[in-house]
Amino acid sequence: MSLLPSSLSLVVLVVEDEPLLRMLATDILEDEGLTVLAAATAEEALSILESRGDITVLFTDINMPGKMDGLTLASHVAQRWPHIRLVVTSGRQGFTNDQLPDDGQFVQKPYRPRQLVCAIAHAA
Repeated sequence: MSLLPSSLSLVVLVVEDEPLLRMLATDILEDEGLTVLAAATAEEALSILESRGDITVLFTDINMPGKMDGLTLASHVAQRWPHIRLVVTSGRQGFTNDQLPDDGQFVQKPYRPRQLVCAIAHAA
């Protein structure tokens, strides 16, 4: 049984450098009936964001390789695409929701499927 309203049509961009975690998050969200796009880096995520206008939620890990971490990506998205809701995760750092840009949601790793889905639903 889905935790999301059936009328909710979301496109989620999952940004996670660990392939198994990216696949897990994608599977969890697709099982809820969501459309999911995936990226391994913030740079790849920006390329996807530039090419699509239908993304409604960004779910990003904070600690990633490359020039931009997930928190910087979330801040950039909040400024450039203010309609996109933010959900941020980390296994190394803890945040409260009020420490995140644009009323974002924080999910601590390791997270359970229900925690992720609830954060996405609350963000949307």
